[in-house]
Amino acid sequence: MPPRNQKAPQKPSNVKNTMKRIFSYMYGFKAQFIIVVIGVVFSSFAGIAGNYLLKPLIDNIEEAVKSGSWDKTKFISILSVMAGIYILGALSSFVYARIMMKISTTTLMRIRNDLFTKMESLPIRFFDKHTHGELMSLYTNDTDTLREMLSNSIVQFISSAISIVGVFTAMLIYSWQLTIIVVVVLLVVIRVIGFIGARSSKGFIEQQKAIGKANGYIEELIDGQKVVKVFCHEDIAIEEFEKLNNELCEASTRANTFANVLMPIMNNLSYLHYAITAIVGGIMTVKGIGGMTIGTVVSYLQFTRSFSQPITQVSQQLNSVLTALAGAERIFKVIDEQPETDDGYVTLVNAEIDGNGNIKETDKHTGHWAWKHPHKAEGTITYTEVKGMVELDNVVFGYEPEKIVLNGISLYAKQGQKIAFVGSTGAGKTTITNLINRFYDVPDGKIRYDGININKIKKDDLRHSQSIVLQDTHLFTGTVMDNIRYGKLDATDDEVYAAAKLANADNFITHLENSYNTMLTADGSNLSQGQRQLLAIARAAIADPPVLILDEATSSIDTRTEALIEKGMDSLMEGRTVFVIAHRLSTVRNSQAIMVLENGKIIERGNHNELIAQKGKYYQLYTGMFELS
Repeated sequence: MPPRNQKAPQKPSNVKNTMKRIFSYMYGFKAQFIIVVIGVVFSSFAGIAGNYLLKPLIDNIEEAVKSGSWDKTKFISILSVMAGIYILGALSSFVYARIMMKISTTTLMRIRNDLFTKMESLPIRFFDKHTHGELMSLYTNDTDTLREMLSNSIVQFISSAISIVGVFTAMLIYSWQLTIIVVVVLLVVIRVIGFIGARSSKGFIEQQKAIGKANGYIEELIDGQKVVKVFCHEDIAIEEFEKLNNELCEASTRANTFANVLMPIMNNLSYLHYAITAIVGGIMTVKGIGGMTIGTVVSYLQFTRSFSQPITQVSQQLNSVLTALAGAERIFKVIDEQPETDDGYVTLVNAEIDGNGNIKETDKHTGHWAWKHPHKAEGTITYTEVKGMVELDNVVFGYEPEKIVLNGISLYAKQGQKIAFVGSTGAGKTTITNLINRFYDVPDGKIRYDGININKIKKDDLRHSQSIVLQDTHLFTGTVMDNIRYGKLDATDDEVYAAAKLANADNFITHLENSYNTMLTADGSNLSQGQRQLLAIARAAIADPPVLILDEATSSIDTRTEALIEKGMDSLMEGRTVFVIAHRLSTVRNSQAIMVLENGKIIERGNHNELIAQKGKYYQLYTGMFELS
C-alpha cells in the first residue's frame, strides 16, 4: 500500500541546472536543433509578415474605391506574396515539428536508458525504501510530462517569444498611440497570469504525485488479487482506492480549475483589447490622426490577436513545464543515487588443477574455478581453489542501525556440507543468506569465503559462484527454455534439458503445449506455483555453482513432488556447500549441521539426531510438526 506520509510535492528546486542537464542529453542534434530554431523563426515571422501585408492589401482596395480605378496587378502580387509566405510558414512548421519529435523521443530514450542502467546498479536497500509504483511512475508519468515539454513546450516558448517581440515591433511601427493600449492590457495580463499560475502550478505537481500513488496501489492490488479475494478484502480495497482516487481528483481539480479558467479570461481580455483598439483606431482614422488608414486598423487588429495568443500559450505551457522539470528532477535524483559500492579486487577465473594441486588460470571452462587474488604490496598473484567454504565470524547486522537482526552470529560451512537454518519468522535466517551474497554488507564481524574476506571479492564474481532459489519465484516473459537458461546464458539446449531433468521439471515441461518453447507471461501465471518453483530450481542447477542457497525452495511443492525430486536435489547438492532455509523440517534432516535461530542468535546447533537428543527448541519444532501431521 502506498505510504501515507509522503512529503508535500515541491516545485523544481533548480530550473537552470535541470534544463541544462536535459539539454545535455541532446548531443548529436546540434545541426537539427539549429534547423528547428530557424524553422520556428521563419514560421513565426511568416505569421507576422502575413498580417503586415494586410495593410497594403486593404489600402489598395480603399484607393480603388476612392479613385474608381483598381490596380489589380498590385493586388494580385500582394496576395501571391501572402500566399507564398503562409505556405512556406506551414512547411517550416511541419519540418521543425518532425525534427523536434525525433530529438525529443531520442532524448527521452537516452534518459530512460540511463535511469534503467542506474537502477540495475543500485543496492537492494534502495528498492526496500521505494515502492514499485513510485519507481514505475518515473518511467510513465514523469517521462510523459518531459516528452510533452521537449516536443511542444520548448518550441512553443521560442515561437511565442519571437511572435511577441516581432508583433510588438510591427505594432509600434504602425501606431505608437495604439501600442500604449497594448502595454496597458499586457500589464493586466501579466498580473492575471501571475495570480492564476501561482495557484495552479502546485496543483499540477500534486497531481503527478497523486497519480504515482494511485498507480502504485493499483499495481499492488492487481498482483495480489488472489489474496484480496481469499480474505474478502474487496470492500476495504475499494475504500482505500476511493481515498487515493479522491486525492487524485482533488489535486487534478485544483490544478485544472485555474488552468481552465485562464483561457476564457485571456480570451475575454483579448476581445476587450480588440474592441478598444477597433474603437480608438476607427476614431483616429476618421479624424486623420497619425496617418491612420483602414488598412492600418485592420492589420493592427490582426496583430492584437497575434499578440495575445502567444502570451496565452506561454501561460498555459508554464505549469506543464514546471511539472515536467519537477519530474525530471525526480528522475535525475535516482540517476544521481550512489551505486552499489564494490571495492573488491579478487576475481573468479576458470582454473586447471594438476595432480599436485597446482592451479593455473585458463580461458576454457574446465568445471573448476579459482579465486585470483592480486597482492599489490608484493606485486604477486595467488590462486585459491573455489571450494565453497563459508565462515561467519561474530557477525552483527541490522537493516536499520537501531534495529539489530543478527547479533554475534558465528558458523563454519565446509566444502560439500549442507547447512540448514530453522527458526521462527524474523529470526534472521534469510538475512544470513543475503549477507553471504553481499546484498548487504556487514558493519561488524567478518564473512570469509574460502578463507578470503568477501569484501575483497568483486560482487559479480562472488555471486557467479553462488546460485539461489528463493521462496518467491520470479519468471520472465519468454520461453521455458529462456527462463531456465537465465542461470547460464551460454548454456546449450542439452544442458537445459539436463538441468530440467535434475530438478524433475522435465516431465511437466514436455506435457506443455509447446514443451520447452512454451511462452511464459505475467510471471508464469499459466503455471502452478509448484511448477514455477521447479523451473527456479532448474535455473539454479544449470548455473552449476559451488555454493547453493535454497530459501524455502520446496515450500510450494507438495509432499509427493518433493519426494520425486529429492534424489535429483541430492545430485544437485552433491559436492556443493548448501545453505537451506526451511520451515518443513523433513527437508533438513539429512543436513550435516542445523542452526536454530531465535531473535538473531544461534541458540542450538548440531545434526538432526543431536538436536533431537537435546530436546530443546528444535525438538519442540520437530515433534510439533509431526503432531500437526
